[in-house]
Amino acid sequence: MSALPFSFVPCLAAGAVALCSLQVLAQERIYRCGNEYTNNAQVAKSRNCSPMEGGNITIVEGVKTAPAARATPAAAPRSGADRVDPNAQRARDSDAKVILEAELRKAEERLAQARKEYANGEPEKQGIESRNYQRYLDRVAELKAAVARAESDVAGLQRELGRLPAAPGNAAR
Repeated sequence: MSALPFSFVPCLAAGAVALCSLQVLAQERIYRCGNEYTNNAQVAKSRNCSPMEGGNITIVEGVKTAPAARATPAAAPRSGADRVDPNAQRARDSDAKVILEAELRKAEERLAQARKEYANGEPEKQGIESRNYQRYLDRVAELKAAVARAESDVAGLQRELGRLPAAPGNAAR
């Protein structure tokens, strides 16, 4: 039993050397032709490719992408027959205005509530905050951020309302 491992080690070493030499022999010279690579010497010579020096390279083919889709019907130019009826468009604009005004009222209520809670940067301390000043500062920072978000929401809704076309009856105001 003790003779088996000692006779086995030289065979294992010889096998490892043989495998390494086979790998070296199997690797052909690689040529670079711009962004392409080849191991065919005749093709490389005909295309004036340069031989690669150094280690082996591995190239993974990319996935072919689908051709770009043609313009969508919404982006295509419209003819006169495709136009929306002016009355239908006015109704849509009116509905959009009603929705935006309702959202603006809600956003203004949220802003008023956030400002009330923020109390101009000095909200009342709650529970453990009287002993843990950092927790109080963190809450004040969160309240300030909430006020800024609410102000941003209100400003955005007001911009959207300003972009809507004026109603025909309100144009004289």
